[in-house]
Amino acid sequence: MAGLTVKVHPRARRTAITGRLGDAWKLALAAPPVDGKANEECIRFFAELGGVPKSRVRIVSGSTSRVKVVEVDVVAQEELEKGLL
Repeated sequence: MAGLTVKVHPRARRTAITGRLGDAWKLALAAPPVDGKANEECIRFFAELGGVPKSRVRIVSGSTSRVKVVEVDVVAQEELEKGLL
């Protein structure tokens, strides 16, 4: 299981990792922070990145915050971080 801390920036032009901010990854999300759409986009992004179904990705903390902890089941930490670079 891989876990990452991300700081999200909603309403971006496209969804992508844009760099690091301390221990967290900066994640631009092409979705507004309304009705859970930004969280859905975050889950979709990490599921695609890890090559797993969306049901294998969850936001463990920060669902209403810009700083989130995301876990991806069945993917090694190193493997997921390689995809971020």
